[in-house]
Amino acid sequence: MERIGFLSFGHWGPGHGSRTRTAGDALLQAIDLAVAAEELGVNGAFFRVHHFARQQASPFPLLSAIGARTSRIDIGTGVIDMRYENPLYMAEEAAAADLISGGRLQLGISRGSPEPAREGAAAFGYRPQPGETDADMARRHTALFRKAISGAGVVEADPRYAGGAIGLLPVQPQSPGLAERIWWGAGSRKTAVWAAELGMNLMSSTLLTEDTGVPFHELQAEQIQLFKDAWAAAGHQHPPRISVSRSVLPIVDEEDSRYFAGSALRDSRDQVGVIDGLTARFGKSYVGAPDFLAEELAADAAVQAADTLLLTVPNQLGVEFNAKLLGNVTRYLAPALGWRPASS
Repeated sequence: MERIGFLSFGHWGPGHGSRTRTAGDALLQAIDLAVAAEELGVNGAFFRVHHFARQQASPFPLLSAIGARTSRIDIGTGVIDMRYENPLYMAEEAAAADLISGGRLQLGISRGSPEPAREGAAAFGYRPQPGETDADMARRHTALFRKAISGAGVVEADPRYAGGAIGLLPVQPQSPGLAERIWWGAGSRKTAVWAAELGMNLMSSTLLTEDTGVPFHELQAEQIQLFKDAWAAAGHQHPPRISVSRSVLPIVDEEDSRYFAGSALRDSRDQVGVIDGLTARFGKSYVGAPDFLAEELAADAAVQAADTLLLTVPNQLGVEFNAKLLGNVTRYLAPALGWRPASS
């Protein structure tokens, strides 16, 4: 395990005990948590993107602000739903955020998960073309986005207003290297192979939309191996990156126990359910004493196979609590996984 980051869903609301009551709270606290995480030596600050919900929605203003306040930590998403995106405008925003951060953007994208709105992407102006599925549309948007950030021309020049230029114009600005820092949120073994063939990094979460009867971490480790094999077969020139997400909640004091002791037994096993009409296996949470969790994570085959571990954080408990949580992970658990804090 080379790198550790946090993944925030960016919830806000007036619920009992919430320290993140408004959208402004969620955004400003996200910036402060990224700064605190960098001071701890944590390697990445990642944010989930949802629409029509009290969660983070438009990631690039937030990522740009974090990029301007920090100097080392990776900033990214986990993940952007490409059904909702204008690929060329997104390419401009992504390049700008990457330039502001000095090339630290790690952009997770995917076909997306179920959203609260019925036909939400259509409300944004995007519908599948005849014969397309929503997944096809997301992949079409992805292909144009990746073409645009690579510097390829995407629109015909008008010589009258382009200084006499002819041919295809690329979007501006461009940020060199960004094209190699795109991750695909793969929900199955098949989509992981597809991402590898196209040269996108792998981002695998706490669920897979398939179930073979083996423990979640073993199924995810199989997904990772298939990704690595497909990457090698494709002959890409740059090495791949692989992340997995986990809910890791070490209990080290009375406050931790008050919040999480009740979930230690309830969430300690994999679950099988249905999401978006597909049978899915959900990974367990890691809750308990640090020594116990260190042993559990060391035995997690997917954590061992990935280079990056993304820790989901209960962001509504506020910056101070989540900085403490990250500190406890980096102090008590991460060294057992071979991780060392970033220093430059």
